[in-house]
This record gives sequence, C-alpha cells and structure tokens, in this order.
Amino acid sequence: MVEDRKWSAKRGLGARLKKAAALALSRGGKGKGTLTILLSNDEKLHDLNVTFRGKDKPTNVLSFPARDDDYLGDVAVAYGVTSQEAREQKKPFADHATHLVVHGVLHLLGYDHETARTAKIMEPLETKILRELGIGDPYARKAA
Repeated sequence: MVEDRKWSAKRGLGARLKKAAALALSRGGKGKGTLTILLSNDEKLHDLNVTFRGKDKPTNVLSFPARDDDYLGDVAVAYGVTSQEAREQKKPFADHATHLVVHGVLHLLGYDHETARTAKIMEPLETKILRELGIGDPYARKAA
C-alpha cells in the first residue's frame, strides 16, 4: 500500500519489495501467509512510533504482528528516514528500503535483535536473504 507518492517515483521498487518480503517469509520459516507493506512518510511513522512504542520520533520501519496464522501483520516504512539513512550510509535507496522490508517481515515472524544472542540469529538471516537479492551485508560497517 503506497501512502506517500514519493515511493511511486522509484520505478520497479514495489515489485522488488514484494519479492524481498516473499523471500523473507520463505527463509524465515513461514512459506505462506499474507501481510501488508505500508510505504508511508515520516509523519505517519512518527505517529505510529509514539502511539505504539512511546517513542516521540520518526523511525525507518515498524512491524505490527497479527495474532492470526494466515495474516501475519503489517510493516510500515518511512520514505524520508529511509532516504536520509541511505544517503548517510552511501547505499542505494532501493537496497536500503529492501533491507528494511526484510527486517520488518522477520519481526513479523518473531525474530528480534533486542539482545546480542537474538541479534546473532536475526542479522545473519537478514544478510543471507539480502545476498540472495544481490544486496551487500548491511551490517558489514558495524563490524568494521
């Protein structure tokens, strides 16, 4: 679902994000199920972040797991934060947006990175999925 028209200006991005979500579902241990990806703006993610996490700032991606076997939940991505992070990290916008969708879908499947132990499970899985999509390791700089 595209809520901010800036996302539509990125040709082919919607199909790429759908492919990334499907791959994350498959590699994350749940081959089927539906979800919604909301491509929105910073204001919307800020509002959602305040309402559901008590954090008064915009964020790049939020996941809202559902309590249903067939409907997994929602992933919301902010255009402005995503664009700014991509520039700062010197990454293509589409690659960074794809990473955020993979990250969000894995959260829907129950993965997290709140502790070093859980991050050691989630981050390599993200990296593997992104490699299959032709995207480099988003955590490589963190280790350097």
